[in-house]
Amino acid sequence: MSELFAAGEARAASVGREAGGCAAEAACFADGEKGSFAGRIANVARATKETDIELALNLDGTGVTDVETGVPFFDHMLDAFGRHGLFDLTVRAKGDIEVDAHHTVEDVGIVLGQAFAQALGDKRGIVRFGSSYVPMDEALVLAACDLSGRGQLHYAVDLPIEIIGTFDTTLAKEFMIALATNAGVTLHIRSLSGENSHHIIEAAFKACGRALCDATRINPRIAGVLPSTKGSL
Repeated sequence: MSELFAAGEARAASVGREAGGCAAEAACFADGEKGSFAGRIANVARATKETDIELALNLDGTGVTDVETGVPFFDHMLDAFGRHGLFDLTVRAKGDIEVDAHHTVEDVGIVLGQAFAQALGDKRGIVRFGSSYVPMDEALVLAACDLSGRGQLHYAVDLPIEIIGTFDTTLAKEFMIALATNAGVTLHIRSLSGENSHHIIEAAFKACGRALCDATRINPRIAGVLPSTKGSL
């Protein structure tokens, strides 16, 4: 892994111990007898003929992001996802954007999903479920998730226009499919109102980040216990 991501891992471990909000429970156990959750970090790299991606994720961060994908609107959405989910997220992606942004957006979703799966480990002690309503001016979006191990997306988002800057708005769904599938998350996203596509998509990314923040946090009442009646996730 590159020096960039080695440095990102060290920073992630440091800020994770100081995090508040959704990371508070993890901080509670940083030095406790129940075990350490300071290591809920992941570094993932993926290279194909279409894209070359490196990504670092800290579940117990403070929302520090550093994103470069070559697709400005997508960078903005990933920044919103990390900041509002309180995930520390570093992304470096190079793709065939001279064709279009499809491969880059989808493959970042794949790598981010893999990072979530890696950072969650065996999922012991997690809350598992999360949901969030996020308003953005006239737009209102709901995201709800279950870290079930059964990756699937249920997406009902109405978008008035097809292009925002250089970003094809249909790619928001492609990203969410890749994220849910590779993270093993059942993810529902629904737009309840909205007229501006920028507002709707941004509310969706923020809501997704906040829902995952809730679902991935450590529940101190079940530290070390898997939240499943069947004993596996």
